Amino acid sequence: EFRENIDGALRYLLDAVAEAGMQGAALLCLPECFLQGYLTDGNTARRNALDLQSMEFQSLLGHLPKHGPIIVLGMIELDAGNLFNSAIVIKAGKISGRYRKTHLLNGESCFTAGTATPIFDVDGLRFGINICNDTNFPQAAQNLAESGASLIVCPANNMFAPETSRRLQHVHNEVRAQRCRETGLWLMSSDVTGERDGRIGLGPTAVISPNGEVMAQLPLQSPGLLTFDPAVNCP
Repeated sequence: EFRENIDGALRYLLDAVAEAGMQGAALLCLPECFLQGYLTDGNTARRNALDLQSMEFQSLLGHLPKHGPIIVLGMIELDAGNLFNSAIVIKAGKISGRYRKTHLLNGESCFTAGTATPIFDVDGLRFGINICNDTNFPQAAQNLAESGASLIVCPANNMFAPETSRRLQHVHNEVRAQRCRETGLWLMSSDVTGERDGRIGLGPTAVISPNGEVMAQLPLQSPGLLTFDPAVNCP
């Protein structure tokens, strides 16, 4: 987890993109609000938010390679004075589109809820995005299925008090697996790990099949890059 440290997040992102590219990945997902951190205090979030048209964000794009995987980047977006919990889709160093979290938690009152359900394409694979709490709402996944997606990409940020994190450590995948069974979609998630301020992030970062089976997962509380190829990893 990176908080108010865009330079550190960018360095980690560049390493992840390079490693994913060497492994032949076509699609790379980072956690919810990865770029600036999951900041829900309005003043702090606004201080760190980025307008996609700003020179600062354009400069960030300039650091990304022009070849390699499509990137789904969680960030706090500023647009026309409003803050959004967004996932930006970046292809060849350019913005291909964005999704804004639709189902906001009570503690996310500084953000404006998104309304659109865009679908993206990577090598013929159509995917949509649900950010963290969105997966608790069946219709959010159903909207993607009805739009022709075959994959849910889920940036998440589940960092809680230790007792809550341990109580919920398996619930996240159970909920996501239910969305897969309901819709017949695959799901890939990217979650935060680490400890700060008496809170702990365990994950999980995982890939779940349409029948709700966890096909691959990073060990809980272990940072890293999880790679998965259905053509290789599925029987």
